[in-house]
Amino acid sequence: MPLLIQNRRIERPGSTVDLFARYPHLQENARVFRSKPVVDVDPKCLLYIQQREFAATTPADNSVAVLGSDDATTCHLVLVRHTGSGAACLAHCDGSSTWSEVPLIVKAVTSLSKDPAKEGRLELHLVGGFDDESKMSHKLSLNLLSAFQRQKEDIHLETCCITEMNDVLVDGVHRPGVQGIGVNLKTGEVFPASFPHKGPAEELRSARTFTGGQMADIYDSNKGVVKIGPCKWSPNLDISFWLSQDDDTILKYLSTSPTAEPPHFVQHIKSTIQFLLEHPSSDSIFPGGQPQHYRRTEQGDWEKVNQT
Repeated sequence: MPLLIQNRRIERPGSTVDLFARYPHLQENARVFRSKPVVDVDPKCLLYIQQREFAATTPADNSVAVLGSDDATTCHLVLVRHTGSGAACLAHCDGSSTWSEVPLIVKAVTSLSKDPAKEGRLELHLVGGFDDESKMSHKLSLNLLSAFQRQKEDIHLETCCITEMNDVLVDGVHRPGVQGIGVNLKTGEVFPASFPHKGPAEELRSARTFTGGQMADIYDSNKGVVKIGPCKWSPNLDISFWLSQDDDTILKYLSTSPTAEPPHFVQHIKSTIQFLLEHPSSDSIFPGGQPQHYRRTEQGDWEKVNQT
């Protein structure tokens, strides 16, 4: 079981309470992380990762300086970074397939860290979840820790701002203290962050997840290209029902944590549904079953390009 804390292999914790009791420095590290100011990241240097997506790159990437993701409530943001190469992979995990996702995350970093001259170690940063009533956060926290313990590589747990250590009370309601993080690829700094711009192809990517798409690697760091799809969905007019519902109803039935969602959650859901109604079949978006590609322009925007 190669998950390490302070260079010592750890036993599988029975609960997050048990983990933090055994390693009090993780509590302190989480408090320090939670107290950091939230950074609004410039979209012109950002690669944004949505739910059930991951992306990996290195400091040599001329198109991306920051990997980031937010809007995590019961979800967890998972960052693995190699201290030698600086290669990093950020994933937004919702518990849909943790056991198969974690090996993909680790492999994405190790495959970019093969230069023997750049010795280092794999470090893990986990942020997300809170003390939710359904205990979904607790379950995901433990599953992620267990999945990383199963990897053959030594992985050092550095940041563990999860579940009860990421929980804050606002007007008597439990909420996640940190809902978004970024990593500066040049320095390796990990910080709380928010992202006003979540492109490219925000609605398309949301539609992929909404219709059951599994964890996807969205970035080719060698080419500096974001790749979306192809993915499949079928016409479903029944979802138009949700467009006429009030906010409380949408939160109750379409969120894992209705009291903790960010203010834009309902509008995000409605715009995703509207996109699916306007594109009832995915075939029209992916002609010939080919993915969509986006490349950074000189102005810093992501621009759709022909297949590369």
